Amino acid sequence: MRIWDINPGYLNRGSLLGEHRELHGIVSIIAYGKKGYSRHPETIRWLGYGWALKQRHRLLAREMALRGYRDKSPVLTNSNKEKWPEIYIDDPAQQYRILEMKYRDKEQGRIPLPQNQQQLWSHHKYSVLARDVNRYREIGREVSRLKTHEDYRNLAMELTSLLRTPPSVGGLKNALQHMWGHVAGPILDATNDPVESWSLQRLAAEIQYRTITLREPYLLVSTALSELTAWLPAKT
Repeated sequence: MRIWDINPGYLNRGSLLGEHRELHGIVSIIAYGKKGYSRHPETIRWLGYGWALKQRHRLLAREMALRGYRDKSPVLTNSNKEKWPEIYIDDPAQQYRILEMKYRDKEQGRIPLPQNQQQLWSHHKYSVLARDVNRYREIGREVSRLKTHEDYRNLAMELTSLLRTPPSVGGLKNALQHMWGHVAGPILDATNDPVESWSLQRLAAEIQYRTITLREPYLLVSTALSELTAWLPAKT
């Protein structure tokens, strides 16, 4: 039983769908008192974190949708709003290493597993931009000074923590506008509406559509491509 802490974009099809099933299993144990794996360390660390389970499910569902799967089983738990488990079964850097061994000679995830700090940062840049512009700039400068072989344990931990922070509407808009710059150009649909008039939901959907259609290389391996949509407000 495993609920990963790193972005679902790094999971291959089997791991993504497998985590989705196991998360529902944990929800059933916690919410309905079912026994099963009630004493499993993974279950125990999520006790009291209903909101976080719901948000992790949203992240999984958005990544699944990006890959063509439909989720019809929402998670409605809501305890301890905006709080996440402080305990890791394996820290985020170790989770990348576990997946690297697990996926050897197998299907990879949407986002390639990072081999160094520079790759890890490039995958997360727009997700961080949506949350903290100043930290976005600071991390960029810090990573540029590092050697490629240096350990990325601390960076992986910070990025995982940052991505658990709900972005503001302004932060979402800023990040999506930067992402739009990668795919703006030829109109691929029939609309004549100016981009400035679009809702954030429509802008995010169009970015996803164009990224996949055009095979835009930078956004295809960005955590933001799916995860930002899990934080969009109902109407913007």
